[in-house]
Parts: sequence; structure tokens; C-alpha cells
Amino acid sequence: MIFGMVLCSVGFAVNLYYCIVNGARNAVDPIYPILQYVLMFFVTIVLFALLLSILLFSCYIVDGKTFKTKFGFITSKYDVEKIYEVTLDRKTNKLTVTFENGEFIVIVVKQEWYNDFIDAVLKANPKIEYSINSLENDKKDDKK
Repeated sequence: MIFGMVLCSVGFAVNLYYCIVNGARNAVDPIYPILQYVLMFFVTIVLFALLLSILLFSCYIVDGKTFKTKFGFITSKYDVEKIYEVTLDRKTNKLTVTFENGEFIVIVVKQEWYNDFIDAVLKANPKIEYSINSLENDKKDDKK
């Protein structure tokens, strides 16, 4: 995220430099350079804002009957009652949330948050199966 924000800043600075140095005065049709500069400013600003919002405002919320994921401006809602299983994969340190229809989402959070997330989901729906893929073998260590 930080690398992307640096690239956006560099792109903005380079575009600003060319806008100041060249401008639209040397072009046969001044509309094209103006559109080019405006588009580059717009793209770099929007991408920077999106990456910054993802970096600062990403979270997972279990709120009663819904499970929400927020990645900056992008928000998704899921019904906790439709969650079939939550699997912790120790090899990849990711949580996989599987729904009744077979669809799944992969969650990557700090290891310290695993238990809080799992407790909140199980509190909202005690029917959810919780399993751990251990490092020692490929078999699942099941818990409920």
C-alpha cells in the first residue's frame, strides 16, 4: 500500500512538473494536453485516496446477524446465519470463512485478532464449525 502511495505521489509530481514546464502552449490542439494533465491528476489523487483509506480504515466487524468487511471505501456484508465453517490455516495464517452455498472468503488479519474474530462469529452463530489446519499435518483439527 505504501509503495503504491509513493508511486501515486511520484506520478502526481511528474505530471505537475510537465504541466508547469510544457503546459498547453506548444500543442497544436491545446485541449489534448489539458485533458491529459487533468486525467493524470485525477487518477493519481483517486488511487492515493483509495490506498490510504484501505491502509487506515480496513477492518472486519461482526455485528449481531451480519459480518462486514471494510477495505477503505469498499464494504461487503454477509449474513452470519449463512456461515457454515471458519477454518484457520496455520501454514498461511489466514482465516477462511465458508458459506452454506459453498462460496468462501479469505481473511488476513493480525494473529492476535484470530480469537476475537472467531469468538464473535461463534457468539453470533453457535452452529458454525471451527477447524484448524495445523502445521504438522494436512489433517484438520476440528473444534466446535
